[in-house]
Amino acid sequence: MSASVADEMHTLLTSAFAPTRLAIINDSAQHSGHMGDDGSGESHFTIEIEAHAFSDMNRLARQRAVIAALGDIVGRRVHAVAIKAGVPAE
Repeated sequence: MSASVADEMHTLLTSAFAPTRLAIINDSAQHSGHMGDDGSGESHFTIEIEAHAFSDMNRLARQRAVIAALGDIVGRRVHAVAIKAGVPAE
């Protein structure tokens, strides 16, 4: 059985940022039948991540770093990702 997209994202983000907190929430059911819903059940996600690696980055830089770490997942395999990236105790 292959890993879910959420599992792949978890692995990539853990490797890239060593987060102190990471939650990957599958929001796909809320978008069923809407644009971008491919029927896979893995089209829309929210990522909540806290890592010390973000300490010298502004909000946009953090989001770009997360998207870069996910490689081809965003835009190719997943339609939409909401990102909440911060530093621990921020």
